[in-house]
Amino acid sequence: MSDMWRSTFVVALISLACGGTVQGVPEKYSVLVFSRTAGFRHESIPAGIAAIKDIGIARSFSVEATEDPAAFTETNLARFTVVVFLCTSGDVLNDAQQAVFETYIHRGGAFVGVHSAADTEYDWAWYGRLVGTYFSTHAAVQQATVRAVDRGHPSTNAIPATIVRTDEWYDFQDNPKARVSVVMVVDEATYSGGGMGADHPISWYHTYEGGRAWYTAMGHTTESYAEAAFVEHLAGGLVWAAGAIR
Repeated sequence: MSDMWRSTFVVALISLACGGTVQGVPEKYSVLVFSRTAGFRHESIPAGIAAIKDIGIARSFSVEATEDPAAFTETNLARFTVVVFLCTSGDVLNDAQQAVFETYIHRGGAFVGVHSAADTEYDWAWYGRLVGTYFSTHAAVQQATVRAVDRGHPSTNAIPATIVRTDEWYDFQDNPKARVSVVMVVDEATYSGGGMGADHPISWYHTYEGGRAWYTAMGHTTESYAEAAFVEHLAGGLVWAAGAIR
């Protein structure tokens, strides 16, 4: 699939899922995609950036992508409605940059975390609470069934209630459901290696210290970012984080 054809296809499928337009979406806002890695690096990062840019075309927001932590200044972050940690890993910000990001959230900024955003900044407890919890371990990449448990959220209301898809399925250090609102779970009976039991959250959202946060543990594979349902799930999370749909 050529890049031009893929972009046209993704924009078309997002627009179709939205009925062509989205009521209540601000005319213009900006999203920063941050994908620095200090640990494992996902091959899917370029596809993820491209997909978010396509979503931006379909949902009328601009996208900038960087791996430079120097982007975390108060002046620069003030330009963005949402900051996406896309498959980040390890310690990606220094103390001063962490403080800037905390201030950004306190002032009403928004965070979207994708996949190994939960495998990031283990020594920064504030960040772990922003994400909802930290990564613990994962099963092999394989097919599993995911189920929407909140059909009213923008990240689930335009996708099937049950989806069978292939990804790397995360276990977490604890179940975050007491701190966040879960929108999707993965059925451990449909794959091998899960360790969280029958109640296994995989995507969620919450408000946090003045800002908003949405996270999905899916998105390990490059192929994820060409899947209509996953792309629409991610699009809905981005738009909710931006405050465009409540």
